[in-house]
Amino acid sequence: MASRPTPPEIVVEASPDLLAENTAGRLVATLVSAQSVRPVAHLALTGGGILEQVMSALRELPGRDAVDWRRVHIWWGDERYVASDSPERNDTAAYTALLDVLPLNPALVHRMPAADAGFGDDVEAAAEAYAAELADAVAPDRHQSSGGDDDVPRFDVVMLGIGPDGHCASLFPEHPGVYEHDAPVIAVHNSPKPPPTRLSLTFRALDAANEVWFLASGDSKSRAVAMALGGAGRVQVPAAGPRGRHRTLWLIDRAAAAKLPQNLYKPPVG
Repeated sequence: MASRPTPPEIVVEASPDLLAENTAGRLVATLVSAQSVRPVAHLALTGGGILEQVMSALRELPGRDAVDWRRVHIWWGDERYVASDSPERNDTAAYTALLDVLPLNPALVHRMPAADAGFGDDVEAAAEAYAAELADAVAPDRHQSSGGDDDVPRFDVVMLGIGPDGHCASLFPEHPGVYEHDAPVIAVHNSPKPPPTRLSLTFRALDAANEVWFLASGDSKSRAVAMALGGAGRVQVPAAGPRGRHRTLWLIDRAAAAKLPQNLYKPPVG
């Protein structure tokens, strides 16, 4: 039986630096806990300034080696469909910020297909290939389940940013991807944000995660944060959609929390 969506929890940090440092420590603890009960952990990353700051903080964190990184699957929540060596790719930024210093098992690093990976202009085929890779990584004891998400690993953590328009991953307001109910991975055409062609996990795939973490920093995100946490629909504000099976965390700084109603967050006085 499918888990009920978890209500969001909000954690507000005083500054972007504290947000990055504390999230890095939280991630280490979560992955260590996951590895204590399962052979491997699954982590899904996306792009964005604060997520890259978290990865940089983790790079410098002495305790990062408490995680057995050889037993961590690395996935991406979305990717720009450009050449594999393009600086626009989320995986390029992730390697620069963190992954190039971790002792990862290359077989467990799942980059989304690039535009020069052999699919050409057939982005739908690229999406199907990534969906197949997700399905191959599902634990064997779940393949016989009928819960509806047995083709997507139960990510231990999906880390998502939020755009000023409320988008997350490459799911944009009222764009075709927010209406997709079946496929775990989609091709995104005519993205409102360049580059125009992308790949993205869907709500269904993101909702397979044990924990969904949203990260937001700065006043430019405050309106979108307030809408996503204030009851907006996921078609209009996609970041309102993803919910972890066990936990949904909003990890934000005070500037990003500035427009939240007082029943959700009371800013410190003075």
